[in-house]
Amino acid sequence: MALSLDELRRLNPRDIGNWPVLPKLGALLLLFVLIVGAGAFFDWSNKWDELNASRNKESDLRRVFLEKKRQAINLDAYRKQLADIEQSFGAMLKQLPNKSEMEALLSDINQAGLGRGLQFQGFKPAAQEILSDFYAELPIEIKLVGKYHDIGAFASDVAQLPRIVTLNSIALSLDKDGLLAMECTARTFRYLDDDEIQQRRRSLKEKADKSKPAAAPAKKGS
Repeated sequence: MALSLDELRRLNPRDIGNWPVLPKLGALLLLFVLIVGAGAFFDWSNKWDELNASRNKESDLRRVFLEKKRQAINLDAYRKQLADIEQSFGAMLKQLPNKSEMEALLSDINQAGLGRGLQFQGFKPAAQEILSDFYAELPIEIKLVGKYHDIGAFASDVAQLPRIVTLNSIALSLDKDGLLAMECTARTFRYLDDDEIQQRRRSLKEKADKSKPAAAPAKKGS
């Protein structure tokens, strides 16, 4: 039977054992909720954090697994792509002369101009090559004079040389005789042989070692 509000107010909180059944069950239910809430706050909250961390870790591991699985499935395609890159790189490398062929290449550039009836007023290779990881670059300052179409044909001939040569910083002007003068920087490249590559690596390592700050001397005990 439901109790009235006045009857609930008259219940003695120190004598819960003599309460009617419904208020007693309500008190037990409230006590249970308080115990569960206190446990969740003081103990279970850390467990919830650990559970969320484990779920996040599981998600990361699943993502890594799927990525590795995708790579494994495409492994043959990656290997073929690598083989194609190596083949293309080898073909490009063959377009670079070695050290002994550089003189012949410079002669080819010179002959390309003379063959078009152009007059060289300057043909000056740089005193020192610009070294990279596996190749060296040689800038050549060129100044030549001739007719417009002959200069255009020279540029085309240089582009069609079997070795890689580029024309850069091109400047055109008319000379006093009405001919076209072209000043440019031709850049040609050669690949480094194994000894040169090893020497360059040693040189870079020595420079890196010299650039490291010297270790401070140990302090003597007083």
